[in-house]
Amino acid sequence: MSSATHPVDEMLPPPRLLTLGIQHVLVMYAGAIAVPLIVGRALKLDPEQVAFLISADLFVCGLVTLIQSLGATQWFGIKLPVMMGVTFASVGPMVAMANANPGPDGARMIFGAIIGAGVVGILIVPLVSRMLRFFPPVVTGTIIVVIGASLMRIGINWIFGNPVGPTAPKLVAPAHAEWLKAVTDLAAAPNAVVPPLPPGLGLAATAPNVAYAPLSNIAISAIVLASILLIARFGKGFIANIAVLAGIVVGAVITAALGMMHFDKVASAGWFELVTPLRFGMPIFDPILIVTMVLVMIVVMIESTGMFLALGDMTGRKITQPMLSAGLRTDGLGTVIGGLFNTFPYTSFSQNVGLVGVTGVKSRFVCVAGGVILIVLGLVPKMGALVEALPVFVLGGAGLVMFGMVAATGIRILSNVDFKTNRNNLFVVAVSIGFGMIPLVAPDFKMWLPHAIHPLIESGILLASLSAVLLNVYFNGASAPAEDDVREAAMAAEA
Repeated sequence: MSSATHPVDEMLPPPRLLTLGIQHVLVMYAGAIAVPLIVGRALKLDPEQVAFLISADLFVCGLVTLIQSLGATQWFGIKLPVMMGVTFASVGPMVAMANANPGPDGARMIFGAIIGAGVVGILIVPLVSRMLRFFPPVVTGTIIVVIGASLMRIGINWIFGNPVGPTAPKLVAPAHAEWLKAVTDLAAAPNAVVPPLPPGLGLAATAPNVAYAPLSNIAISAIVLASILLIARFGKGFIANIAVLAGIVVGAVITAALGMMHFDKVASAGWFELVTPLRFGMPIFDPILIVTMVLVMIVVMIESTGMFLALGDMTGRKITQPMLSAGLRTDGLGTVIGGLFNTFPYTSFSQNVGLVGVTGVKSRFVCVAGGVILIVLGLVPKMGALVEALPVFVLGGAGLVMFGMVAATGIRILSNVDFKTNRNNLFVVAVSIGFGMIPLVAPDFKMWLPHAIHPLIESGILLASLSAVLLNVYFNGASAPAEDDVREAAMAAEA
């Protein structure tokens, strides 16, 4: 290496680049595939469509990673070792949209909101530094705690089953259903003496559902969780960093051996297929949904700012204002590309920033190699089909860790907040977490509110965000946090 070459710009030998690139891909893989699985199933899409979402996500992860690490003109790419993936902050609002509008039309609404938010994200980059004053650690930490708590519901339902649908805890007793059908037929017969049934009459679900929380599913989820904890405890270095992925692999092997994992769709999937844009049709641009995703984008960009500052410290490269703007602009561009290619909002993955510190390798070309690997994986439909074939209860054991770690990250950030001399910070956290829990505890709270604002208020993450920002301004004012505070919060986020 030339003495004039900065470690960030060092070009490593190809075999080492490939090995380190694979490491980065493995570290982020579990987090990357989780979001398309969650949103695809919330949309009630066919298995083939969910598999396509996974392939599209891997492809765009790689493409946006190349733009961020390699750089694309002076406007896009921070040119640091950054791996890009779907942000978990967007999951809550997207699942709410999917529940309200399932199917391909719901997907088009989600992608329209993502594209709109990405465009706004690119335009507001110059304002982000001014917005920092509204997002000190007490606000960002609270938001991330609520994100983790909201996601935990998904992981828990992966283990036991869903509260509604085929795996709901209870179902209508078959004898009761037969009785209602017989009465319905009698009421419809000519000259019937049975009065017609009231519109919408139904029977309550009272019989235990054998499909809900079977002990076999719970046992496998527990094995996956135990495997992750054992690998995290006794694994060293890189092995410990891929504990979640390794635990999922253990669960997959067990379910495959027991005949609980089926590979029909994997066998029929091709070895190569281009990821085409607008697979579900033209996006639907709903202003309320776009505003919802813009709020998510602002939170993501604030977090990215701290992440980039922390990464600059780790690599020894000072982050200039143009570099920071190029990095944040890529968050917006990646989100636009995500919406066009049938996938989701993108940001830098903190676990990969942590891997830079673990390995000590600062070359951005390692992440370029990781980006190329992700693109290749996205072009192989069998990979997406294989992930989609995983039983949800296998993912449930890993979900407890992945989503719990998000909440734990928020707690770590809050641990640096001054609660002793500024007790008002307790009000900011307490009330905002309470607002964030409303949609989880009372999902029908909005039934008498205008339908137009439902997408905006049915996400606990956005309620908590608005509450935390407003209460922090009320109690603490809007003074800009020091750059060291932003960097410190990002370093704490490296879970």
